[in-house]
Amino acid sequence: MSRYACLADWLNWQETLHPNEIDLGLKRTAEVLQRLGLQFTCPVITVAGTNGKGSTLAFLDAIYTAAGYRTAVYTSPHLLRYNERITVAGVEASDALLCDAFARVDDARGDRSLTYFEFGTLAALEIFANAQPDVVLLEVGLGGRLDATNVIAPDIAVITSIAIDHTQWLGDTREAIGLEKAGIFRANRAAVIGDPDPPSTLLQQAEALGVELSLIERDFGFLTQGASWDYHSDVADMTELPIPTARGRFQFYNAATALRVCQLLHSQLPCQRPAFERGIASAFVAGRLQKIADAPLTLVDVAHNPEAAHSLSTWLEETPCAGHTIGLFGVLDDKDIESIVEALAEVIDHWVVVQLDVVRAASASRVATIVEQTTGRAPTHAGLSVEQALSAVREFASSEDRIVIFGSFYTVAKALQQ
Repeated sequence: MSRYACLADWLNWQETLHPNEIDLGLKRTAEVLQRLGLQFTCPVITVAGTNGKGSTLAFLDAIYTAAGYRTAVYTSPHLLRYNERITVAGVEASDALLCDAFARVDDARGDRSLTYFEFGTLAALEIFANAQPDVVLLEVGLGGRLDATNVIAPDIAVITSIAIDHTQWLGDTREAIGLEKAGIFRANRAAVIGDPDPPSTLLQQAEALGVELSLIERDFGFLTQGASWDYHSDVADMTELPIPTARGRFQFYNAATALRVCQLLHSQLPCQRPAFERGIASAFVAGRLQKIADAPLTLVDVAHNPEAAHSLSTWLEETPCAGHTIGLFGVLDDKDIESIVEALAEVIDHWVVVQLDVVRAASASRVATIVEQTTGRAPTHAGLSVEQALSAVREFASSEDRIVIFGSFYTVAKALQQ
């Protein structure tokens, strides 16, 4: 008999099952996976990276869907509903499907405790194994080497970017973090790197394993030109491709990386130009420079580390507005808050610091102090909830201003609920 009948009950219980929220390692997940007896005969693509994972997966999902293939996609974290994490053929897993999968994982685990992420990963794999997809797309949760998704050997490993984040688990240098992410490589299989300056540890690990490595700006790349862009590679070129709907120059890196993966899998999953065009034009990832309102223009972006903040800053600078840019900022305490603020100091005119209602949240007073010390300007408001702050900002913002809500998935999720 199933432990619970309600999805919320299952998720609440999973949060208490293991003593640590994050406990990296493959042993627990691998043992339960073996008991479940799950196998995949279709290609598996695993995507790791500090930023760009979700967008790259979205391009792959959209391209393969446009080509007529049945995709199975696992991403994290979710913004509004847990169901967002698991989709088959573009459809989110239902509560009933998730509860059934959780029950099977629960039966298979015996007395083995699992983290919230491990339990969800196994449930996703259980759902995918029964869905008979043409391709499985997995997003690494944290790092790569010891992430629960790494119990499945990918046919192609993808690494989007390497930057400083999650230092308490992955290390505090790009070299150390790169080595952790290289843990998704498999000997004598293909890997695609979308970072134009990959750490040497990444390259050394690929060489040691005999990985068939594709590097952006060496084996493939892109050139933007007005209303279109060109993809070039040592396999084949594509010119005058549509501009991605997703905003930001970094999306060209993600799109080009996805195209390279499709080229490498062409013998198993052939795709033609119309599928590439439709996929690039239609790919969407919630919370990445996403517009949620007009007059004033209101955008949300999950930028929560310095590299993502620099990308956001570049887009804001290259896309000026007639009025002021108002930044509504809420962030977790373990992030490099000073560097995030520094990256955006020159492009945000008015700062509003919100207080997130989660255990790991940074205090609004601390963040406000950092903002004032870094920018020389005290925040317009500090300590309000996202809902209160957005209401207050809309009181004084003109139609020519723009509001940018950023700093955390939690911040963006709250904004999307308004």
